[in-house]
Amino acid sequence: MGNPAALVTGGATRLGRHFSEALADKGFDIALHVNSSRTEAEEVAERIRSKGRDCEILPCNFLEDPLDALIAHAKARFPGLCVLLNSASAYAPAPIAQTDLAMLETQFRVNMFTPLLLTRHFAEVVEHGQVINIIDNKVAYHQYPYAAYLLSKKSLADMTRMAALEFAPRLRINGIAPGVVLPASQRSSDYVQWRIEGIPVDHQGNPAHLVQALYYLLDNAFVTGQVLFVDGGESINLVGRHSENYPGE
Repeated sequence: MGNPAALVTGGATRLGRHFSEALADKGFDIALHVNSSRTEAEEVAERIRSKGRDCEILPCNFLEDPLDALIAHAKARFPGLCVLLNSASAYAPAPIAQTDLAMLETQFRVNMFTPLLLTRHFAEVVEHGQVINIIDNKVAYHQYPYAAYLLSKKSLADMTRMAALEFAPRLRINGIAPGVVLPASQRSSDYVQWRIEGIPVDHQGNPAHLVQALYYLLDNAFVTGQVLFVDGGESINLVGRHSENYPGE
């Protein structure tokens, strides 16, 4: 079967890059999915090879290309394929009042339909393995300014639990919901500090915290169907209004 291998979607940028390199550190060869970030993918592939692991870049446009071919290519290149990590994501903020069909289709195609179909095809060719979906701690909220994005991620969280039941015991399927770890580049330092003030542990996370979560899910054979929030407690910081915090008295 060869060395254990992982297919990482969106594995060349942001969190996907950290996950790809962390899996290589753990002994996995990497099938590195890329869409448009070819230069970044070459850099990540070189780093993975420098760690003594094999890596191949697999291009695929999730809006146009067949997903079964991506899985088939990964399995043919890496017979030891046993992990699918769905990290690729599409993000476009807009409230429901400004959301059109094209935005819904793009967000759901990339963030939910693709992980679902990749999971299906992965299950067809892998006897035993794991799927890990990268979600978002925003699924704990109803933040309508991100309607299409957040609805697609909420659906991904539910799909994770549903698939864990369908494909058990052959596959363990879990998710990671990151909080404030790698804020978008356009976010100001004041904005990030404001977000940190809502985090019970009172500090920002970093990619190493997510790697720890990844390793936990990989290693614990008694965990499936879970979405692990790695957000410093931000998603549970929901104190409802009641008489004792009513400012009018």
